[in-house]
Amino acid sequence: MRLTRCFVPPPLAAGDTRLLPEEVAAHVARVLRARAGQSLTLFDGRGGEYDATILQIDRAGVRVHVDLQRTVERESALRVTLLQALARGERMDLIVQKATELGVAAILAWSAERSVVRLDDAGLARRCEHWRAIAISACEQCGRNQVPPIDAVADLASACARADGASLRLLLAPEATRSLISMAGRSPGVSLVVGPEGGFSDAELALAAQQGFQSCRLGPRVLRAETAPLAALAALQAVAGDFL
Repeated sequence: MRLTRCFVPPPLAAGDTRLLPEEVAAHVARVLRARAGQSLTLFDGRGGEYDATILQIDRAGVRVHVDLQRTVERESALRVTLLQALARGERMDLIVQKATELGVAAILAWSAERSVVRLDDAGLARRCEHWRAIAISACEQCGRNQVPPIDAVADLASACARADGASLRLLLAPEATRSLISMAGRSPGVSLVVGPEGGFSDAELALAAQQGFQSCRLGPRVLRAETAPLAALAALQAVAGDFL
């Protein structure tokens, strides 16, 4: 039987006894209807996971004993940083969830000239917290013990400045002549730019090219904003990541 995996804010350490966070405790006690003596798998996002045993469930919450740490990791050998233009509501949520499951190393959201979504700094901060919660839930489901960092910046220039300088720099563009697969190669890292529903502006394409991003396409069809990054991540993992 697969053990329930729960994210617990750091630090976790073998031998500790602690209460689970309120939301996690509610899920364990009310949704899963767990009982004292049952086992859980805990992780705190810093790497590795912990075997734990439920000691007590009462009004105070769910108290567990952290039994031991296991150094297992399920990260991809390919470090992909996704520079994703803001997409509308559930579409962006889907991108974050599935990109996490597909092993993305980090997600950086940026506001494009043609983005449908417009958020001020406070709105971006709230959305980042929302996306981090989605990423944590995805890690609980898929077995990852390291939660990919998620941040947001004002525009593409700021996103490019945050990209890994040593990585292969790619930008998805339907009109590109070269395919993503032909350009993926065996680089240990990829910074991948994906545009908004309305596409890139000419200025954004010029800026990305100046920053060393090479345009590539995903086949003959134009994919939706929420489909393109996930298809690209799957293709990159198949070529040089952990699908091998």
